Amino acid sequence: MPSSSEAPKASDASRTPDPFSPPDLDQARARRVHASLFRIAERHADTEARRRRQTHPTMIGPHEAVRLVSFLLSGAALLEDGEPEVDRADITAALSLVPLMRGEMDELEAGLLGMARGRGMTWPDIAFGLGLGTPQAARQRYERLADRTARDE
Repeated sequence: MPSSSEAPKASDASRTPDPFSPPDLDQARARRVHASLFRIAERHADTEARRRRQTHPTMIGPHEAVRLVSFLLSGAALLEDGEPEVDRADITAALSLVPLMRGEMDELEAGLLGMARGRGMTWPDIAFGLGLGTPQAARQRYERLADRTARDE
């Protein structure tokens, strides 16, 4: 019997699929997320002009503001010379934008799901893309989002 130091590591399993073990869905989803970001960036954000078309030229959007404060607080982004430290008011401002950001994301997701259906994608296709277990879960998600965004209008 192999000792624990000889047991295969989880990272080994992701490199060589074991045909007798079910796939690790979290690892597969993480790989798909990375591949998705790379694909979209390579195809639709490969120049500065293409990257800038999603942002307002004079004012950052709610998701950008929340992300910026989060990145500065976590150290993922560094303050530039002369830039003030993130303070409690900045954090409160970012937290105040979260409901608006969530609403925008709900609208974006509902719209994307509707367009996916309009382009012939099936509920199983959509469930796979969202990382959901069943087509029914994808359809119910869409219905909840559509209902929530209709009420918000």
